[in-house]
Amino acid sequence: MNNSDLSFLATLEAVIRDRLDNPDSSSYTASLAASGDQRIAQKVGEEAVELALAAVAGNQSEVIDEAADLVYHMLVLLQTQDLDLAQVVARLRDRHSTRPKERGCGDQ
Repeated sequence: MNNSDLSFLATLEAVIRDRLDNPDSSSYTASLAASGDQRIAQKVGEEAVELALAAVAGNQSEVIDEAADLVYHMLVLLQTQDLDLAQVVARLRDRHSTRPKERGCGDQ
């Protein structure tokens, strides 16, 4: 992953924020948000299950599609909770720096 990839996630997050702040009836993001937290959470769950099933089936193209759907719906969920991806990244960074290193098979 390069800086352009990470930059696109920030761009996507900004687009989602704009669609939430300026709802338009033709926007899937706005209509999803209008359907409420329960529906958004349901979509996140559905996409996670579909990703897992695609992985088990071994179809890489489907895995990519479902992972993209999951990331998008997760970003919508975060935005509707007044959270953002930077907060998730900060939590991951904190967890990584405070947990003892686990020994894997190759470390013995």
